[in-house]
Amino acid sequence: MSATTGISADPVLLALTQNRLDHISQQMGHVMVRTARSPIFSQAHDFTCFIAGPDGRVTAQADGIPIHSGGGGFAARAILRDFADDIADGDVFLLNDPWAAGGNHLPDWVIARPVFVGGRLVSLVCNRAHQSDIGGGAAGTYNPEATEVWQEGVRLPVLKLVEGGKVRRDLWKLLLLNTRTPDLLEGDLGAMLGSTRIGAEQVAGLVEELGVEAALGYFDGILSHAAGRMGAALADLPDGVYAGEERSDNDCFELRDIWVRAKVTIKGGRALVDFTGTDPQIRGFKNSTLANTHSAVYTAFASFFDPAIPRNEGTFSVIDIVAPEGSLVNAREGAPTTMDTVFVAHEIIHAVWKALNQAAPERAAAGWAKNIFGVTSGRETGADGREGRPYVFYHGLAAAGAGAVEGRDGFNQIGHLCTLGGLTISNAETYERLYPVHFHRQELRCDGGGAGRWRGGTGAHYDVEIKTPALYSFRGEGLRYETGFGIKGGSYGAAGEMHVQEDGAAAELAPKFGLKRMGAGRLTASSPGGGGWGDPRTRPLEAVWRDWRDGLVSTEAARESYGVAFVGYPDDPGSSFEASIDAAETERLRKA
Repeated sequence: MSATTGISADPVLLALTQNRLDHISQQMGHVMVRTARSPIFSQAHDFTCFIAGPDGRVTAQADGIPIHSGGGGFAARAILRDFADDIADGDVFLLNDPWAAGGNHLPDWVIARPVFVGGRLVSLVCNRAHQSDIGGGAAGTYNPEATEVWQEGVRLPVLKLVEGGKVRRDLWKLLLLNTRTPDLLEGDLGAMLGSTRIGAEQVAGLVEELGVEAALGYFDGILSHAAGRMGAALADLPDGVYAGEERSDNDCFELRDIWVRAKVTIKGGRALVDFTGTDPQIRGFKNSTLANTHSAVYTAFASFFDPAIPRNEGTFSVIDIVAPEGSLVNAREGAPTTMDTVFVAHEIIHAVWKALNQAAPERAAAGWAKNIFGVTSGRETGADGREGRPYVFYHGLAAAGAGAVEGRDGFNQIGHLCTLGGLTISNAETYERLYPVHFHRQELRCDGGGAGRWRGGTGAHYDVEIKTPALYSFRGEGLRYETGFGIKGGSYGAAGEMHVQEDGAAAELAPKFGLKRMGAGRLTASSPGGGGWGDPRTRPLEAVWRDWRDGLVSTEAARESYGVAFVGYPDDPGSSFEASIDAAETERLRKA
């Protein structure tokens, strides 16, 4: 290899440099969690820190959520494009727009701080974070009734938020005027600025230790090494063309099938992902922007192969993407897109997984269920009975189950597929202290997970009381149809259900998407389950026994799906530790 990559000079130092950058990204995340004001950051961790080189290519993305960082280079390169000759030490940039600034959707704001050493730009240190509220037609950033981007919140091109070390107060005031929760936004922007300041100081220290030329060489080497690792993984697959597709059953306004179709061509250590044949963009807010589609594809590949392969923009340089303009995966400017980081990202990842499952069946993964949790917003009630400050509550505890893989059951509850577990599910007690809510039920679901040798994640039963009048913003993609697909003989996970009930009124079925104003009341849900992996009748007996004993699999499902019968149990299997497997009947069932 060329000495300019830094690899031939010292491969050990190359690895250490990569680890240092990853550690800096993680340190930035620690600062954000400890200083941010909104629970969406301090509790749920809905942000991502990443580091780009002076050319805008992402070299480290060790902390956060894959759907944020996979397309981070689009944002970094937008800054370099728009401010090529006007980037100075002490500047800090802000952006969110998908078309003008390389964003993925409007709620995710990027704070980017350039790093200079010896008067030379050596890096952009970035924090992309999903804000609690950015205006628009519904509180909480998600407006399920939006039919255009202008109904979703404020659009930000690449802006200088800080110039020469001084915050632009006019812009700062403009941002606070365009949110329903200015106290939260002010604190959260401060946390983002602080996290990037810490990151910039540490990156500058690393570059000074190595020397500018050597450091930039190692940055290039990190990307080259990652490209080589992913290229080798692709070269191990049989050359060929593999197709996968995934559907949604709605366009946010009516029930109709919407398809994402991916054709993955593997050849010579490279991959081409072609979305030709995907349905046109839709009326609702589930259209994907180009940066988001790249992120979703990268998430699919990163999660499918060896986790030891580095995760940076070099990794994905061996993957080409064709996303026809005007389609669901590359919406034209002006389309509503707020839901795209979750749905249609979920469909993109599933479609790519299904294609890769054919190329490498030994690595095949069952499908994750599509989550159903939405947002409730209102005003707190003060001790004197008057309305207090506004609040935005995300129903994250209603998270769905993940799909199984060979050797492991699916996670029973986890954040959206696009986060790969990076989105944290908080404790009910924490939310009860922060919001006017009270939890009546939060437990794992029985028979929610898809049956298989390895069982899909179960999902959960969820029951929460909302103590104030509120606006409910529904985003229940996983309601009323099965979304976690099974593989190798495994079955689909159960569909989700959700009801709302205003005090004094009868319960009613919640819509998949939409807005509804209600007085104080309750929301109940059964979140959907992930898909199973393998023939359920080969599941180890002790695993079926454990699930039955724990109330995750019913007596009927144990018999019908797994071919396991029990003796000596009461009506409630979860209460009995005395029952045993009926060996003779189980043998008969499993041979049938």
